[in-house]
Parts: sequence; structure tokens; C-alpha cells
Amino acid sequence: MNPRIEVVAIDSLMVRLFDAIDEANMPWILAASQRLRAAFGAHLIDLVPSYTTLMLQSDLAPALARARIDQALAGLAPDAGSSGRRHEIPVWYHPSVGPELPLLAARSGLSEQEVVQLHSEREYPVFALGFAPGFGFMGLVDERLATPRLSTPRKRVAAGSVGIAERQTAAYPAVSPGGWNLLGRTPVRLFDRERDGYSLLQPGDRVRFVAVSHAEFIALGGDDHPQEAYA
Repeated sequence: MNPRIEVVAIDSLMVRLFDAIDEANMPWILAASQRLRAAFGAHLIDLVPSYTTLMLQSDLAPALARARIDQALAGLAPDAGSSGRRHEIPVWYHPSVGPELPLLAARSGLSEQEVVQLHSEREYPVFALGFAPGFGFMGLVDERLATPRLSTPRKRVAAGSVGIAERQTAAYPAVSPGGWNLLGRTPVRLFDRERDGYSLLQPGDRVRFVAVSHAEFIALGGDDHPQEAYA
């Protein structure tokens, strides 16, 4: 591996480890993140891991920051003990809260139950956080479920909505605009200012969506108002 360092801003550098999104990238991204945090210590202002890169902001001069990055990443290798947490997130899959569920089934030639099974049988790594606080980009979904974003995004998507865009999947942590194809909804609170770190999910974590009944969803505190109520 030959990490490339790119200038982002006067105090920020982008460390590029890969050129394409792949689940196999994450152990390397996590290992690089740990090494860089240790190498920069109190000089580190922010470190943002993503699919193929890490953006590093520090108070060091650019030349010194580059040298420290090179030194930290020399001989980089994944650490089997550095994986993130594993989460099981309950989801009520239903057209009233996941209006694209029947459309995705028809497009892929599958039944709605087969779509649910394909979506919930995989364990997804969290590649990055973005778009909104606590919004974790995850993947990769089965190729049969890959579908483009909506041509016209919704103005308001219900909090907890679980959706797909291309081969990525995610859950909306709060009511917000969005153009992902919705399959269902989770009662889990993904962003909480009272939680240490605020976001339930962090890059490197792994997520398994678990299908639950409507009764279970309500018992867990879920909001079953139809998506149309948020339009």
C-alpha cells in the first residue's frame, strides 16, 4: 500500500489509501486512524475516516504533518483487534413506512419478503458518517437491491427511516430531506446529545438489520405514522 497525501486546506490533509469503495477497506482505514491519532496526539484537531480516505486536521505545519503521517503509516497493516462495535438494529419493513419496498420488489423480480430477507441477512460495515449528525453510510447491499436515488428527493423523511441508494444503506437519525428508497423504519435513536459521542454508529462499526413485527416495533417506541404524513 502506498498512501497518497493531498492538500485539503491550510491546516488539513487528505490521506488516500484506496481508490474504490470496498468492505475490505475498513480494517485498513481503522488501523490508519488509530496510528494517526497516536502520532498526532494533542496536535490533532480532527480526523474524519471515510470510504477510502482519512481527512486529518492539525495545528502542525504542513511539512511536519506530512512527515508525521508518513512515519505513522509506515508498515501499516490491519489490526484484527481494532474492529468497531456490532449493532443489531430492529426494523419494521412495511410499505406504509417504506413506500419503495413494493417498487424495489417489482423492479428486482423478488417478493417483498425476499427483499426484506436480502436486506436483513447481511452485516454491513459503517463506512462513514455524513449528510446529517448520526447518519451512517453502510454497505454493500446485495446487487439485486441496488437502486438509484429518487429523481426528486422528499422534503421530509421520517426519523428512523431505513433506505437504500445504489448499493449503500442507511437509517435517517432525524426528520430531514432525503432521496433514498425507503424500505422500513427503526425505533432506535441513532443520534442523542446525551450519549457519549452523540452518534450510535461510528466508522468501522458493523450493523445487522433485524426484521420485527409491527407490535414489536411499537413496543420498542417506534413511530408508525405513514411516510406520507411527513410529505
